[in-house]
Amino acid sequence: MTAYWTTHAGPLGHLLLTCDAAGALTSLTVPGAPGAKGLPGPGAVRDDAPFAEARRELDAYFAGDRDRFTLRLGTPPATDFRRRVWAALDEIPYGTTVSYGQLAARIGVGGPAVRAVGGAVGANPLLIVRPCHRVVGADGSLTGYAGGLERKTWLLGLERAPAATPAG
Repeated sequence: MTAYWTTHAGPLGHLLLTCDAAGALTSLTVPGAPGAKGLPGPGAVRDDAPFAEARRELDAYFAGDRDRFTLRLGTPPATDFRRRVWAALDEIPYGTTVSYGQLAARIGVGGPAVRAVGGAVGANPLLIVRPCHRVVGADGSLTGYAGGLERKTWLLGLERAPAATPAG
């Protein structure tokens, strides 16, 4: 099955987008960022056409004119646990933050599983669209983000989310 990719310039730099043959978005990453995922695989074809709606929605979001995405998302290979965490990420409202512990509680796990929730959040292949940037440390500090803490801070500022401080 053919996969497609493109790049999209925006306030966070050149984003890399991939989609499957049906046009469902499979990844949105910042190339070169630590932990970048979703790089086009062998045989992927560069084609801007399947990404027209993603570009429109991203531009509206970055302009402050959109608070949620309606894009069709692909389902990458993942464990049921990761899928549950990612579904919980999709439910975090615009302009809010939750801690990893709160996210764990939302899917019915706690204790040592909080670390696994953090791993699943970090494995999210759909930055921005699946809002892992809205997950913060228990004390409100900014912790980990595949796009970098500078970008996480920018996204939370755009959304006017509660103030948080970078972990140091």
